[in-house]
Amino acid sequence: MKNDYFIERGMRHLGVAREFADELHQLIGRVTVLEDVTLSEIDLLGTYMPVYEAAPGTPLIVEGEPGDFMVVLLSGSVDVSRRDRSGMPSRIAVVEAGHTLGEMSMIDGEPRFSSCTTLEHTRFAVLTRENLTEVIRAQSAVGSKILVKLVHMLAQRLRNTSMKLVKLSER
Repeated sequence: MKNDYFIERGMRHLGVAREFADELHQLIGRVTVLEDVTLSEIDLLGTYMPVYEAAPGTPLIVEGEPGDFMVVLLSGSVDVSRRDRSGMPSRIAVVEAGHTLGEMSMIDGEPRFSSCTTLEHTRFAVLTRENLTEVIRAQSAVGSKILVKLVHMLAQRLRNTSMKLVKLSER
């Protein structure tokens, strides 16, 4: 279940998320995608999610690259940035344990919108599109919950962005 993408970029494979169940359980209230998932369902989902560790300064996601996975931060923090018109990186946010990254590209297969680089030693679980599809097939109740949460989360982001655009256009 290892993803060569992460190994090739110098990250260390630590096992599957099920082995980090305690950490995942502690993050339930902070991980939007897992809010409605029971502890036993998280354990099941964890068998489909490899866990990696990255040193500070490691790019987890690179703007413009294709992507078919999302990341759930178990520990550490990540700088999220996007290149401006002159090509310089501009910080969008700093996210910490409990946040997810890369959901859009996992769902739609489009190039990454931003880059995500670790600011400290970071441990994270990975859910690929292929593994999500397998969860939906093999464990439809769990897969459906995850998919509904992802759609809801992305819809909220779209709604928030739309509201910002409306406010900008009213100026």
